[in-house]
Amino acid sequence: MIETKGLTKYFDDFRAVNDVSFFVKTGEVLAMLGPNGAGKTTTVRMMTSILAPTAGTCTIAGYDVLQHPEQVRSHVGVLTEQHGLYERMKGEEYLDFFGEIYHLPRRERRERALSLMERFGLGDALDKRLGEYSKGMKQKLALVRAMLHNPPVLLLDEPTSAMDPQSAKQVRDAIIDLRQDERTFMITTHNLPEAQLLADRIAIIRHGRIIAKGTFEELATGFVGDPIMELKVIGRINGLEKDLSDMVQVKESGIDWLRYTVSDPYVVNPALLRRVTEMGVDVVTLSQITQSLEDIYLQVVKEDEAQEAHNGNDNS
Repeated sequence: MIETKGLTKYFDDFRAVNDVSFFVKTGEVLAMLGPNGAGKTTTVRMMTSILAPTAGTCTIAGYDVLQHPEQVRSHVGVLTEQHGLYERMKGEEYLDFFGEIYHLPRRERRERALSLMERFGLGDALDKRLGEYSKGMKQKLALVRAMLHNPPVLLLDEPTSAMDPQSAKQVRDAIIDLRQDERTFMITTHNLPEAQLLADRIAIIRHGRIIAKGTFEELATGFVGDPIMELKVIGRINGLEKDLSDMVQVKESGIDWLRYTVSDPYVVNPALLRRVTEMGVDVVTLSQITQSLEDIYLQVVKEDEAQEAHNGNDNS
């Protein structure tokens, strides 16, 4: 549904986006992570035909962003950091205005506007001027506007920024719900737990380059290593590390616990439990130590920084 190949953007001599390639299948969520200035917003603007790429290609729902900009825009809903809200207008007037731009019949655009505003807890704000909306309300209204024409692709730039926890949860729940309709999302965010919750695939961008991409599990294995398991027993470990050294690599241990890495937990863990039980050791728990997206993100950036420093030394 979304595919970019070698997408590149220069502003004079500054290269904001450098050879970005990725794809998002129908019904998937891709989270693009990166610091401010990494190229996330510029990438989104090229994907919506707002900016022309200096090089490379991008297609949305089969339409090229350069050759078919109108078809691209009709298939995409966009939430950007700068909402461009007309603060003198009332909520209902604002959505009716954009519904007309999308060529929606009057009755349909009104029904969709009412339904979406109710969905995001804004039903009682339809008659308020947008200048009276809070930051969170404005963010939700901008998301309603992006969804008004029922697009199959949504590009959401920091969708829950400036929102209170309840509003942010409403948006996340809506994204999860909309995926059931085979809707495709690309989300840029600084909220790593949110990305881990929502995304099928993750792309990390730095200095305009994609420095890592894949599923959470692929990134965890590639940059953090094999899963870490923790075995907790009743009593003391008493040298259990040595008894299990032919099966797993023990990383650390305490009085009544030990942690080990395992490449194939579905095979190794049952065998390890059988051996421990045969030894007369009572097991309290065997669980995986949760790896977070923050751990992976920091490791990816650390390795990229080291590679940059190495390349810099080679060129000096």
